[in-house]
Amino acid sequence: MTDTTRTLDLPDMVTGTRNRTRDRLLLIGGFIVVAVFAFFPIYWMLVTSVTPRDQVFSFPPRLLPATITLEYYADFFNNPALLKYLLNSFIVAGSTAVSSVAIGVYAGYSFSKFRYTGRRALMFLILSAQMFPQTLLLITLYLLFAQIGLLNSYWALILSFTSFTLPLCVWMLKGYFDTLPDELIEAAKVDGASQLTIIHRILLPIARPALISTFLFAFIRGWNDFIYALTLGGADHMTLPPGLVLTYMGEFQTSWPNLMASSLIVSLPIVVLYIFMQRYIVAGLSSGAVKG
Repeated sequence: MTDTTRTLDLPDMVTGTRNRTRDRLLLIGGFIVVAVFAFFPIYWMLVTSVTPRDQVFSFPPRLLPATITLEYYADFFNNPALLKYLLNSFIVAGSTAVSSVAIGVYAGYSFSKFRYTGRRALMFLILSAQMFPQTLLLITLYLLFAQIGLLNSYWALILSFTSFTLPLCVWMLKGYFDTLPDELIEAAKVDGASQLTIIHRILLPIARPALISTFLFAFIRGWNDFIYALTLGGADHMTLPPGLVLTYMGEFQTSWPNLMASSLIVSLPIVVLYIFMQRYIVAGLSSGAVKG
């Protein structure tokens, strides 16, 4: 009786093993397709950036260059204008991130831990700012900054970028503060701590993961912007995205190897920041997503 049962179950076991193997192969194949789709453009940028100019448009295309050159990377660091754009990017993106986090901390704490008339309406009003296309406000901001004398300056870029990053930064930090127990704040009040002391000495050290993830989000937003940096900054305060386009792209010819090499160099600060702050970013986003 037992041997018969085992004999009858054997085909089912074989079928189950085959199905698991098939599912595993399909899953691996899906990951491979997604990886190729995601990383092949980066790989092609790298190949183009080290390919001599006379071989860039060879046909059929080569997945590996016959000759490797690093002259395009050297051209970037030997170009004073591009180095100026790089410095401008650090100034604008860093200032945007700092201002967004500084304002977002107080606004997020207020929305999370206080109850007052108009609180919910104000919260959704801030969030609704993300619903409007940013280019729609370009003409208005251009005229405003021109009237108050901030056009073609760092302030024009920092203020415009902060106005776009601040709503989401406020909500990210509010979500994190929602996860902190009110008993912690009440205990500090019993000990005589003021609201500023509670924020600066108690909550901010605890909220480090949320602060870092919010900082990185705002930094990337200021680092990658193109249209506002091209329009509001002027030639002396232009950042890298429009600077690279104006330097290497023209009406009749585009220097693709230089543009690819410079684009990879521009991407490095974001990659390095993410690598070093990854554990804080994951902790901040996951903790802020627990409660709304």
